[in-house]
Amino acid sequence: MFGTPTPTAAVAAPAADLIIDGTEANFMKDVIEPSATVPVIVDFWAPWCGPCKTLGPALEAAVIAAKGRVRMVKINVDQNQALAAQLRIQSIPTVYAFWQGQPVDGFQGAVAPSEIKRFVDHMAGLAGEPDNGLADAIIAAEAMLDEGAFDDAKETFAAILEEEPENIAAYTGLIRTQLALGDIDAAQALVDAAPAPVAKSKELDAARAQIELARQAAKAGPEDDLRAAVEKDPANRQARFDLALALHAAGKVDEAVDTLLDLFKLDREWNDGAARAQLFIIFDALKPQDPIVLKGRRRLSSMIFA
Repeated sequence: MFGTPTPTAAVAAPAADLIIDGTEANFMKDVIEPSATVPVIVDFWAPWCGPCKTLGPALEAAVIAAKGRVRMVKINVDQNQALAAQLRIQSIPTVYAFWQGQPVDGFQGAVAPSEIKRFVDHMAGLAGEPDNGLADAIIAAEAMLDEGAFDDAKETFAAILEEEPENIAAYTGLIRTQLALGDIDAAQALVDAAPAPVAKSKELDAARAQIELARQAAKAGPEDDLRAAVEKDPANRQARFDLALALHAAGKVDEAVDTLLDLFKLDREWNDGAARAQLFIIFDALKPQDPIVLKGRRRLSSMIFA
């Protein structure tokens, strides 16, 4: 599947790990999540595509040569048409590179082997040296954060930043940890003091949105009272908006998005487009491929262009 294997197990085994066939269902697991620490190159191809048959093996060879500093996911567009449409794949072969959850580079069509090597080498260089241990430490810190071990996560992210002060994943991870600890001011201070490479990142934009949502949550009204207000007067725009804030504060993000979409449908111009603006804050705070974001953006687009 990956071209002619080498006779040595030392090379063949890593190839199976570094190059996989992906699907729409596993895009988050195979591309977005791993790209937090390792650049992931995505090759959109089809069996009937002549140039794909040349480009694919050349990409695979370059990825293997990078020795773990970059990974590759192959997406058959015939079998994953919804994903291809969502990512606006208009011709194949198309290659995207994802780093820390975002597409950062790419190209269309067959290119020379020297260009492929330069492309893969550039992507591999984004993660720095592969053996400094920081990637594993970031994964561990994220696991601590997910498990609620906030103090341990804070300590680990801080230790990573001592080694690499401009590490975007660690810096924004520390911000999210401060928010989890309820220290909004500390999170804001980190945003304000972010070094230039971090300040320009999409991850810091997400952190800003998360801080805004945390501030809103601190002022959110009682959910039950707001539900009752909306039920009593479905045309009450402010009650609907306030209910969305309360729902998000309670962790009911999907329902909060639905409530804002209903408000937008009811009156898209209310309060200078407050419903749409709040939706974008929520979307920015989540990962781009989060199902809530994908579904919410689709519904919002259908309303805007209806």
